[in-house]
Amino acid sequence: MNIEQLYSTYLQNPSIQTDTRKLKAGDLFFALKGGNFNGNEFAAKALELGASFAVVDEEKYFTQPDKMMLVNDALEALQQLALHHRKQLGIPFIAITGTNGKTTTKELINAALSSNYKTYATVGNLNNHIGVPLTILSIREDVELAVIEMGANHQREIEAYCKIALPTHGIITNIGKAHLEGFGGEEGVKKAKGELYDYLRANNGTVFVCNEYGYLMEMSQGIPHIVTYGQENADYTGKPVADKAFLEVEVTGDSKVGLIQTQLVGAYNFPNVMAAVTVASYFKVPAQKIAPAIAAYVPSNNRSQVIRQESNTIIMDAYNANPSSMKAALDNFAGLQAPKKVLLLGAMMELGEDSIKEHQALADALQRTHWDAVVLVGGDFQKVTHPYIFLPDALEAKKWLEQQQFKNTYILVKGSRSTGMERVISQ
Repeated sequence: MNIEQLYSTYLQNPSIQTDTRKLKAGDLFFALKGGNFNGNEFAAKALELGASFAVVDEEKYFTQPDKMMLVNDALEALQQLALHHRKQLGIPFIAITGTNGKTTTKELINAALSSNYKTYATVGNLNNHIGVPLTILSIREDVELAVIEMGANHQREIEAYCKIALPTHGIITNIGKAHLEGFGGEEGVKKAKGELYDYLRANNGTVFVCNEYGYLMEMSQGIPHIVTYGQENADYTGKPVADKAFLEVEVTGDSKVGLIQTQLVGAYNFPNVMAAVTVASYFKVPAQKIAPAIAAYVPSNNRSQVIRQESNTIIMDAYNANPSSMKAALDNFAGLQAPKKVLLLGAMMELGEDSIKEHQALADALQRTHWDAVVLVGGDFQKVTHPYIFLPDALEAKKWLEQQQFKNTYILVKGSRSTGMERVISQ
């Protein structure tokens, strides 16, 4: 593969597409493969639809040499193209990973930085082996700062992304129990997420660390530049106010940011807000711009959304769930001042051999707090002992909820993505 030739083609057509259904005229098409598809089969179709060029990795599909490039591996070519482009961009790259809060933290940081700089951030959750290079290749020459989200469910994944994104700064939001099956347990999660710290330690990088997580402070030792945030004894400090539906954060210390009235649910979002305050302050965003930028961010895609339905308040947090995020959401919900509280919880996935144990632990923990009603939905909830209502799927939970006719009730809906708990309140 001639990377210079491919890069020259990219510069003429700096819009990448891997799905002909989303193709726009002029796009550069990469024929990627998956378990159930072979993008090479659609390369000629992509050109018919208006693609300017196609990258294929099977010779029999290399049918138009003037508009195609044949490479050994189309995905590897995409990643190498992203790396080459990254090397042309002499700007700070802030990488974000962690068990919970990656996307929210990324969005908050992007909002705060964008109030003062031309900033580009990962769109949605394009944070995997395809999404990371696509994000990098979406960055134009006028961008001043880039924020890259990195997800992972097995070892050495973050390491691979760092070799493409070359981050200069980084954040691990937290480390908890998620994807235990792929990581091989909690220590495996820590090792995998810590690959970001390893890269920054070896490359004179800067990390932003929540000092309330002792394990992160320990893991970050030896990194040349460490900037801390938390409630006290940190470079940037604040206090959460979380007894209302929406979190408020009072930024303390020498900062002039002041009170931030967010549209986020729960004290568990306090570190995410402080990460944004810290990164923005570090990059010298004026204090008077930070609070309004963070306050204007509205979560979407079933992430801690507050939905009003007549007299009821629904907290929809159905994008994902693991033991750590479940505990945080339930602790917050328990602390809210509300006349009635109802839980509809979907099962947690990708916990491997720990799954039944973790579901039982959650069921046991629920019994230590009074709830007006609890519905457990699907998965391994059917295999554990509890006194609550069990329903097989989200659609049955939807029927149950419609029959109750709750009024003046707070309802928490949470579950792993594959349980589709957002369907509980769908119209």
